[in-house]
Amino acid sequence: VQLQASGGGLVQAGGSLSLSCAASGRAFSSYVLGWFRRAPGKGREFVSALSRGGDIAYYADSVKGRFTISRDNAKNAVFLQMNSLKPEDTAVYYCAADIDGSSVYRSASRYDYWGQGTVVTVSS
Repeated sequence: VQLQASGGGLVQAGGSLSLSCAASGRAFSSYVLGWFRRAPGKGREFVSALSRGGDIAYYADSVKGRFTISRDNAKNAVFLQMNSLKPEDTAVYYCAADIDGSSVYRSASRYDYWGQGTVVTVSS
């Protein structure tokens, strides 16, 4: 499974960005998909995760109400819509896939494959 994240960039506080992650693999619809981020000088942090059917979504408290995760199984893609961005959202954002797909997890250790990351910078 290969994951390719895109859509990062520079945006002012209060603005929006939409991240995309394209995946290979014939069993994409059976994967749980997640987004994580790593801010400068900090560890990797859970952002959001989505069940294989798209009916169960988890969010970090810090992004709840501002970010929305979605997926398009026909296109083998997962998205992260980020609104009302804050400077503290500045990070490298990574998409990840859990090929077991039986439950939705917040722990990075549950995810088997990772994209290369896309940089999001929010200016104040």
